[in-house]
Amino acid sequence: MIRAAIVGIGSWGQNLVRSVQGKSDSIRFVAGASATPKKAEDFSRAHGLALFDSYEKLLEEKSIEAVVLATPHSLHCEQIVAAANAGKHVFVEKPLGLDREEAERAVAACAARGVVLAVGYNWRCQPALREVKAMLEDGRLGRLLHIEGNFCGPSAYRFTREHWRQDRGEVPAGGMTGRGVHVVDAMLYLAGRVETVVAQSRRLVQDFGVDDTTSMLFGFKGGATGYLGTVIATAETWRLQVFGSKGWAEVGEVEHLTTWDLRLCLLDEKDLLRKTRPATVRFETVSTERAELEQFAEAVAARRPLAVPGGDEVHNVAVFEAIVRSASQNLPQRVA
Repeated sequence: MIRAAIVGIGSWGQNLVRSVQGKSDSIRFVAGASATPKKAEDFSRAHGLALFDSYEKLLEEKSIEAVVLATPHSLHCEQIVAAANAGKHVFVEKPLGLDREEAERAVAACAARGVVLAVGYNWRCQPALREVKAMLEDGRLGRLLHIEGNFCGPSAYRFTREHWRQDRGEVPAGGMTGRGVHVVDAMLYLAGRVETVVAQSRRLVQDFGVDDTTSMLFGFKGGATGYLGTVIATAETWRLQVFGSKGWAEVGEVEHLTTWDLRLCLLDEKDLLRKTRPATVRFETVSTERAELEQFAEAVAARRPLAVPGGDEVHNVAVFEAIVRSASQNLPQRVA
């Protein structure tokens, strides 16, 4: 049983605690830290958390083995390095960071100190996405040609003008940090590294805050193409569709934190012109938040690295940087 602390006890931090507390045999939250401890008192008391009013004080507590960071994006890399220096394992919410060089330093610090680092890309815990990966690997979908997705919702309306999620420095490229990086990670999982990006990002609805409409085209190293859009001033929706030379597979709905169904449509190889109907494949119910935290805890127990130098977690930050540059300069960008 890994003894963990939650850092950042807002709505998502609370959701992470609830996903495992009293349910998991591999991880338990014993403490928390909040910049606004008064607001976190009731939740901390209800879940048996010792509450700290600073991250620094929490890191001094020797009984805490791991920290789970649900903090503003710009703080992630600095907080990861501090945790590594204190000998704490780290689970950090996505994105890993906003700057590729800082992300590389954070991952390197964990590797140097021998602590496990994980990034909260919980889509990889979805059985449907794993099945799509298997179909690409065993040839059922044929050669990967194109992958496209969107992840949209009313996020721009949720936060006041003063909230950090309306800070364009904290949240560049609109919905990418809150939503789009999940789709990028799924694309990296299925299609491999991104080489080129063309992006546009605009604020069209409100007279303050971050961009609300962002879209981009990707060129993958393996030859496939991709498209991603994220609109955060509309109704909730998300979709990921993978096109292979033998058919397509699609996931998507309104709620992304439930267990996904998979729609699958394959060519009729005996009659290539026949319009086959997609079939729906269903999977056993899982909690992706619990699954990702338990995967982290099991890696800690086994001292097995997760996020490593040169891995997808850092490459995702490099893709994000290229998106921001492309949207700003109105030019195609190569991914570092």
